[in-house]
Amino acid sequence: MKPLLPLTLLTLGAHASCPRPVLKALTAAYVSAQTVGNHSFISTLGRSAPNFLYIENNAVLGDLSLSSLAVPIKPDFHRSIHDVEQCASVTEIIAATQEHPYVLHTRIIWQATPDNLAVSGISLIEAVVTDEGDWLFNATGTLNLNAGEKWDPIPVAQQESRAEIQLLGDWYFDRFGDVERGDVPWHAEPCYRLEGGLPARGTKRGEDCIHVMPASIRVPYRRYVVDEEMGAVDVFMGFPGLDRTQGQREMPDSHLFRVEGGKVRYCHTVSACVTAGCGIGEIDWPDRR
Repeated sequence: MKPLLPLTLLTLGAHASCPRPVLKALTAAYVSAQTVGNHSFISTLGRSAPNFLYIENNAVLGDLSLSSLAVPIKPDFHRSIHDVEQCASVTEIIAATQEHPYVLHTRIIWQATPDNLAVSGISLIEAVVTDEGDWLFNATGTLNLNAGEKWDPIPVAQQESRAEIQLLGDWYFDRFGDVERGDVPWHAEPCYRLEGGLPARGTKRGEDCIHVMPASIRVPYRRYVVDEEMGAVDVFMGFPGLDRTQGQREMPDSHLFRVEGGKVRYCHTVSACVTAGCGIGEIDWPDRR
C-alpha cells in the first residue's frame, strides 16, 4: 500500500446538493469508463475541481494511469446509490467472470455548479478495490448471493429520512464497540450479511435476525452516502485490526446497507488487506455457507 491519507481529512467539508438524474447519468458514465479502463474520463472531471483527490485502498494516487480506473473491469452486476443532498454517489461493481475477478465500492463526491442544477467536476474519489487474498474474497459468491436480493426503489410513502437510514449504519458499527448498544434491528429474511463473498449468517428469532458481533472494536472516521429512494446507506471507514499482520492499522472497508421499515434487510461488505489472506490463512466458516 502507498502512504496513507489521514482518515480524519476524508470526513471534513460540506458539499452542495445536485439533481438525482444528473447523478444517475454520471454514475452510468463512470461504470462505462471503468468497464474499458478509461481513466481519462475521471481525469478530465478531476482537473475541473480544486484539490481533487483520488484514494484507492486508503492510498493517495496522483497518477490515475496507475489506479484501478485504468484497468478494464467488466461488471457482471453493478448498482449505484445517489445522495442528492451531498452530491455524492457510491457504485458497487461485481466482476466475477473475467480472468481477474474484482469486487469494488467507489464513493464519488461530485462538484455541483453554483445553481446546484449540474455537475462541473469531481472533488474526491475513494475506492475500496478487492480481489483474491482480500477479506473473504469470492466474487462468484458475491454475484450469486446478490442475485437473490431485491433492491427496488422504495415507494415514496414508505421512504425513511436520511437520518433514520444512517442511524442503522451507525448502530451496526457502534455495536462493534459497545454491547450495551443492543442488537441491530435486522429482518429475519434473508438473515445474513454478504461479507467478502460469503453469507455471514445470523440467528432467526421470530421476525428478527440476530448477528454475533464483536464488542471491543471502535470504528471511527465514518463517511456516509445516503439514498432515501433506495433505502440505502454506504459507510466507508478504516477497519482496525482486520489484517492481522498490521496490528491495529485501519484497513480500507465499505459496508453498503439496505434499510426497510426501520430494519436492515441487506448488508454488503468489501474489505481490503495488505497481506494475502489478511494474515489469518484459510478460514473455515461452517455457519456461513
